[in-house]
Amino acid sequence: MNRNEYYILNNGIKIPKIGFGTWQAKDGEEAYSSCLNALKAGYRHIDTAFIYGNEESVGKAIKDSKIPRNQLFITTKLWNDVRGYEETKKAIEKSLERLGLDYIDLYLIHWPNPVKYRQNYIKMNQEAWRAMEEMYHLGKIKAIGVSNFLVHHLDELLETAKVIPAVNQIKLYPGLNQEEVVDYCMKKNILLEAYSPFGTGKIFEVQKLQEMAIKYNKSVAQICIRYSLQKGFLPLPKSVTPSRIIDNLNVFDFILSDEDMEILNTLPNYVGPLKDIDNINY
Repeated sequence: MNRNEYYILNNGIKIPKIGFGTWQAKDGEEAYSSCLNALKAGYRHIDTAFIYGNEESVGKAIKDSKIPRNQLFITTKLWNDVRGYEETKKAIEKSLERLGLDYIDLYLIHWPNPVKYRQNYIKMNQEAWRAMEEMYHLGKIKAIGVSNFLVHHLDELLETAKVIPAVNQIKLYPGLNQEEVVDYCMKKNILLEAYSPFGTGKIFEVQKLQEMAIKYNKSVAQICIRYSLQKGFLPLPKSVTPSRIIDNLNVFDFILSDEDMEILNTLPNYVGPLKDIDNINY
């Protein structure tokens, strides 16, 4: 593999195999400079969201990079304060405006059952999805998907969906496998994107990963990204440090052995249990 390789989504759209995550990158100079540095380093896939509060900074970095639009893949997401048909269409238009783009490559429902709509989240997700399907057919979105959806959330959405989600972006890292939803998505040809591939930073303290990094002469971060790729996931590493931004892309010159992959597959979840998605107060 090399940094220019891509997956092909279930609608035929190409998506670069590594994305640059912008969660927790503060709006303004931090988000702008980290995104611009990533683009200069060779990333062509940027992941943002309305709730990150940095769509405008990401859009400015895209513009200032001078990279042709058709060489970029940009993702953003629908947050929890918006659901329904008309409201979702308006949210998409606002994201396009903030990003300064004519189209979004991938648009996701960020969370399956927000507190605001918990009493009727199934219908509200279905209506949001209907709006996303319309914008997809109009060409304002090239692919649509979801984030943080478990199996039952996907089943509920698919009761009325005419377009199968192209992506499910969930938390995945060595020690957190989410096997049920991963197996489900793979059977339905829904690509898994791995956010927080470093376990929100706590994974760097794991001794087995430190030993493996020494063995391969790589960083713990590079081991985690490589693991994700060999699982068939699309990792979304985030950093605001220029040297680490570059390093996180340099993971195509080594392969983790089957034995080491099994070690990583069976690591305890040092970061802590996944939060109860159906009851979290988002």
